[in-house]
Amino acid sequence: MTPKSAISTGVRPLRRDAERNRQQILLAARAAFAERGLAVTLDEIAQRAGVGVGTVYRRYANKDDLIDELYEDIIAELAAAAEAQLGQPDPWKGLVGFLEQSLAMQASNSALKEIMAGGSHRGRERVARARERVAPLASEIFERAKQSGRLRPDVTESDMATIHAMLGAVIDSTRTTDPDAWRRYFRIVLDGLRTRRNAPTDLTPVAPGQPKVDAAPGTITIDVPDETSTCSLYR
Repeated sequence: MTPKSAISTGVRPLRRDAERNRQQILLAARAAFAERGLAVTLDEIAQRAGVGVGTVYRRYANKDDLIDELYEDIIAELAAAAEAQLGQPDPWKGLVGFLEQSLAMQASNSALKEIMAGGSHRGRERVARARERVAPLASEIFERAKQSGRLRPDVTESDMATIHAMLGAVIDSTRTTDPDAWRRYFRIVLDGLRTRRNAPTDLTPVAPGQPKVDAAPGTITIDVPDETSTCSLYR
């Protein structure tokens, strides 16, 4: 007999062994993508997960389907990180914590930018889902820090997105030689973001016609091939 839950939702819950296989596949895929990028095949992922190739293909018709499910986990992690930092009593520490966690995610997974690339139709859908879920939380983190007086008042959300992209470039360029180098530059940047009442430094105005990155703090930016703009997780 079909369980009532299956009737009400229209979705049959996975058996315990099927759910275990799913988790093993996702963990293996995440590790493989982090190490070698998206060139990894489903066959390789199956071998790493310790399951048959048929098990993987029954669950995921192709690699994009697997990436979609993995991406949902990434969005959930970003949202959870943002929610946790919104609970931080010190708004400045909340901003720093969220920025650091999102950068650490990018540093630990070399394929993350590929997974979130917005050039393809599915890529744009992934970015849109992330924006919808994470952008309001990230904006709130930014506003709390600004209202607390700890974040200099002339910094904008667009500035934060650009800074994050700069640090992302450091992550990519030092990944194989010094994987933690970005943390040094992150601390230098934080000193520039703090309010300094005794020695304020005026920011250079944005030049007319200069491209503006409109995004919230914690952005992981993606350079989209064959396009003139930079795709961001947020707005």
